Amino acid sequence: MTEKKNSVDSSSEATQGKGRATPPRKQQEAANRRPLVGGTTPEARKASKQRQTEERQRARAGVLAGEEKYLTVRDRGPQRRLARDLVDSRFTVGELMVPILFVSLILTSIPMPTTEASALVQVIAVLLMWAILIGMVVDGFFLGRTVQKRVAEKFGADKVERGLRMYAAMRAINMRVMRLPKPQVKRGTKI
Repeated sequence: MTEKKNSVDSSSEATQGKGRATPPRKQQEAANRRPLVGGTTPEARKASKQRQTEERQRARAGVLAGEEKYLTVRDRGPQRRLARDLVDSRFTVGELMVPILFVSLILTSIPMPTTEASALVQVIAVLLMWAILIGMVVDGFFLGRTVQKRVAEKFGADKVERGLRMYAAMRAINMRVMRLPKPQVKRGTKI
């Protein structure tokens, strides 16, 4: 019977008032309302944006410098570095592609006084384009073989990564100033 008495006493304490009025539902909902997006201040957003900008600048500088942690998966690894260095240490026919295509485009767009001259310029432009394309394919083939041979010598024939020849050939097509990561060796360097 004393147990019942104790439970009654505790419930009577709970039913006593809390000392203030219950706020209306509208005020309660307004107090609980929060923005869906983080609820950050303009200063915090500005600081976050500044940090992201600095991180992007560091990453870009890292890619240009060839730092391994900033490179894409395609460019990572010691074999890829060796392939890049081999390509960058020599002149490739692919570097001439963009300038020759640009010259061909200009030559074919200039009006000629006669149809024979116009036809001659068009034939020369087409022959130049085909010559550079064939030269790129031949150069890429031999460059790929050289890269694969040198990587096999250094790392072992059974450990040569797949796609290394194509990687070297695609890098050789770009003009030297447009390559990413930037060339780390000078042209003519013995690798």
